[in-house]
Amino acid sequence: MKEVRVRGAVEIGGEVRVPGDKSISHRALILGALAHGETEVRGLSPAADVESTARCLRALGVEISRVEDRAVVTGVGPEGLSPPGGSLHCGNSGTTMRLLAGVLAGRPFVAVLVGDESLSRRPMRRIIEPLSRMGAEIVARDGDFPPLRIRGGRLRGIRYELPVASAQVKSTVLLAGLQAIGETEVVEPAPSRDHTERMLSYLGAQVEVDGLKVRIAPNELRAHPIEVPGDFSSAAFLIAACAARPRCALLVRDVGVNPTRTGFLDVLREMGADVALQNEREVNGEPVADLLVRGRELRAAEVGGEIVPRLIDELPVLFVLATQAEGTTVVRDARELRVKESDRIAAMAENLRRLGADVEELPDGMEVRGPCRLRGARLSGFRDHRVVMACAVAGLYASGETAIEDAEWVAVSFPGFFRVLEGIRRDG
Repeated sequence: MKEVRVRGAVEIGGEVRVPGDKSISHRALILGALAHGETEVRGLSPAADVESTARCLRALGVEISRVEDRAVVTGVGPEGLSPPGGSLHCGNSGTTMRLLAGVLAGRPFVAVLVGDESLSRRPMRRIIEPLSRMGAEIVARDGDFPPLRIRGGRLRGIRYELPVASAQVKSTVLLAGLQAIGETEVVEPAPSRDHTERMLSYLGAQVEVDGLKVRIAPNELRAHPIEVPGDFSSAAFLIAACAARPRCALLVRDVGVNPTRTGFLDVLREMGADVALQNEREVNGEPVADLLVRGRELRAAEVGGEIVPRLIDELPVLFVLATQAEGTTVVRDARELRVKESDRIAAMAENLRRLGADVEELPDGMEVRGPCRLRGARLSGFRDHRVVMACAVAGLYASGETAIEDAEWVAVSFPGFFRVLEGIRRDG
């Protein structure tokens, strides 16, 4: 268990870049493996989660060569995947497990997906149900939890209505549908990340998006170069460190600004933050921009409904920003936070109280009353990368020094986070 100490900062500023987008990196490796030909990936995320995906694909017979943030995936097509010699270890990555389950559902062999202690507590019935309807045989612990034993085979297309908006579940069904007989349609109750649809289309799949409906027909993918933009979720923690500081400014370059991911920016603007998109462009189907944030005094906001899936990963640091805003910020409809790497609602409520914040935990969110003068304290990272990073941002706003346990878990998504954070500190 590694401990990191964060001192309160007088100012935040400068110009930075963040690692490649974790969500897009997972998909680049998986879809590159399912395509025919060599897919060159530039800007691949260094996250441990992405390495879990690469490790599992290699165990399925896919050749992946990597030097720093560049990788070449030699695609074999779904039919070229080989039965693994042992269990496929997904580490801490729910994305790896769920998306590979969709791939393996269509392959005529048995594979077992396992994870670490945290992943082994995350629910999987949400993917088991649609994949079983399509024809796969899946056995899970207590019918819901890893390990997953998957016997794949010939799948049939289905129409599936998601009970809760989830990009992972949607992607799982689409990857299975790529191999199914007939058309597969997924219907969402609200928009979620659409990286899978965009990349499938870029690689030649027959994908049709109609509002909240996505349809896919079986089709061969063809390799094309993929450039991964900076991870918006990683950038959000740096933006938050500056947003509530008047007279401070921070520029984060080359960030993916897919509108299904940027609900955090919408909420920040509602709170009075000054965030501008510069140098907007599109890279292999994904919108990219430089983000300029100028610190200002913030006001409280109410967050709930359809916007929640668009900022689910940024909610821990939004709770932190709410402590600096005038009024009571209320977040609801975020029950999904309770089944992430940790119970992020309970984890952030406990840590913010230790810092002196006035918060009330709700079944599906949190109330935060501000502004509040935070005081350095000893915090738990709960073995959750986003909780650790949110606590570090809180430490920058607090007086004195904040000690954060489980700091090594930032490697799950942003290995260089503390070095970058120290680089934007301006102590006056």
